[in-house]
Amino acid sequence: MHPSRKQAEALLNESEKLNPGKWADHCRVAAQCAEKIASACTGSDNLDPDKAYVLALLHDIGRRFGPSQFGHISDGYHYMQQLGYDEAARICLTHSFPQQDIQSYIGRYDVPPAEVTKLGQHLAALQYDDYDRLIQLCDSVAMAEGVVSINQRLDDVERRYGHFPAEKRAALIRLKAYFEAKMQRNLYSVISDNPALWENAEK
Repeated sequence: MHPSRKQAEALLNESEKLNPGKWADHCRVAAQCAEKIASACTGSDNLDPDKAYVLALLHDIGRRFGPSQFGHISDGYHYMQQLGYDEAARICLTHSFPQQDIQSYIGRYDVPPAEVTKLGQHLAALQYDDYDRLIQLCDSVAMAEGVVSINQRLDDVERRYGHFPAEKRAALIRLKAYFEAKMQRNLYSVISDNPALWENAEK
């Protein structure tokens, strides 16, 4: 279950007031990307653009509780569960893990070790679906100021955290190729009006 579009937007607006910052606009950009990609996908297993928008909009909702690193994953997961939005809770957990390994998190584990272990078990037990993959991808192209290339976004993450593993970067590039195959279009031509992004060198 997930909230309606109107409910999700109200939740984000409320959360932004509790902890102002660029994170909220990052979520809005990710949501716009998710909706556009879902609308462009073809095939029998089409994604629901409205659901994609809502799930992407709430992927960082744990930041409402204040500055944190791994903590925003834990806080968002539990907050969405408390509200009865299990699908949104799932995305709060999976969005940072294209490799589906809790130990692949690149930031600080600012929660008790038992919480990391518990969430790691939840993560490992999941069968990723295209919503998990889509929000992971959209998280990697969305900055508060707008859409950027995957490499631009990950370079920014690397500057802030000090590193970004090559294998995790490669996993996100594979997600780009996966959704380009589903859309039959270049990713950036779908999510951006900037022609400079369309001729990117990511392979």
